[in-house]
Amino acid sequence: MFASLTDPALIACLSGGGVVVIPTDTMYGVVARASDKQAVERVYQIRGRTPEKPCIMLVAGRRQITDTGLWTAAHKQLADTYWPGALSLVAPTAATEPYLHRGTHTLAYRMPNRDDLRRLLTNTGPLIAPSANPEGHPPSITLLEAQAYFGDKVDGYVDGGTLAGDTPSTVAGVVNNEIHVFRQGALYVNQHV
Repeated sequence: MFASLTDPALIACLSGGGVVVIPTDTMYGVVARASDKQAVERVYQIRGRTPEKPCIMLVAGRRQITDTGLWTAAHKQLADTYWPGALSLVAPTAATEPYLHRGTHTLAYRMPNRDDLRRLLTNTGPLIAPSANPEGHPPSITLLEAQAYFGDKVDGYVDGGTLAGDTPSTVAGVVNNEIHVFRQGALYVNQHV
């Protein structure tokens, strides 16, 4: 158990390839450093996640996204309007390693609306963060629910209490130069922003 999202032991665990369950601004997530292929694959195995389905990536800010040069004006407008917050922004990526984009050549980025989580991300770099549940099961909104799902399959937990709800982030992107909502979630996104 780690004391908080800013616990140096948590940063060391994640930096060393660990997989941890943490509270986010929407629900509990199973996180690992996006730059660590083995840790990412371990998250897929632990959750039983569909191999073709990419994960949402949490970032401290745009400076952690290397592909913003591929963004359209609409991508930038979405980020300017809804970040930090519960918007996962689907954008094209130039990454050649398919372990993150899973053949989609896009990534979904989210800048969470929690200062302590953004501080963690500043120290670890981007983290993949699927919800803390095996695929097809309800997301965890308490630590006990996450522990019941994963036990000692992960390297630790951060207790964030009972989170406000079990609604995931909204997933939106740009299709044919127009804003498109792929999943309406915790945040209402105006497609005509």
